[in-house]
Amino acid sequence: MLRAAREAGAREIWSLGDVVGYGADPVYCLATVTSEATRQIAGNHDLGACGRVPLEAFSHGARVALEWTRRVLGPVGLRKLERLAPSSRGADADLYHGSPRDPVWDYVSSDVKAEAALALAGRPITFVGHTHVPAAWRLLPDGRLEGGFVGAAGRIILEEGQWLVNPGSVGQPRDGDARAAWLLFDPRERTVSFHRTPYDVAGAQNAILAAGLPPDLARRLSEGW
Repeated sequence: MLRAAREAGAREIWSLGDVVGYGADPVYCLATVTSEATRQIAGNHDLGACGRVPLEAFSHGARVALEWTRRVLGPVGLRKLERLAPSSRGADADLYHGSPRDPVWDYVSSDVKAEAALALAGRPITFVGHTHVPAAWRLLPDGRLEGGFVGAAGRIILEEGQWLVNPGSVGQPRDGDARAAWLLFDPRERTVSFHRTPYDVAGAQNAILAAGLPPDLARRLSEGW
């Protein structure tokens, strides 16, 4: 995905969280994102791994994976996660793992939730994660809401109004598409381009199973749900 983003012209990498907590190589993933990303925020799984969110807040499978992740990351990795916040204000756009309503836990999964999040947005463009599903909503000056979930690819011009945009997920998708989802944001042209990049899903699945992590985490990679 990083290679594809560079080839598409990306000059910066922004990460919306949940870098660890699902996969079998959290040390590599965290080190890669920490070194590559100019803006990096924490997701609920990152916060669970470092103890800032109680494990009781997660499902059984996620809890098992987070306990394993804690052991593998060790003190150095956990300190990296402890330094991250679940939101970031910026000149071009604000970043939230959840949304402006709740940076950690809010799932923007409907028009109603998108409208509520946009009512609290502090910038014309806000990027969110957490749902693992690509989406783009626009709140027009007259109060009307447009947009919703988007397909595998496409370019959107960020016209007048307030925008709430979700790039989807690089792994653990929830829209039936196993490829890595990401987007390219052009602040000068005010556009976002949604992308999907194939990767070695089977290799990631085998690594999850070999590590003794819950099989559902592996199955979801190929099924996309």
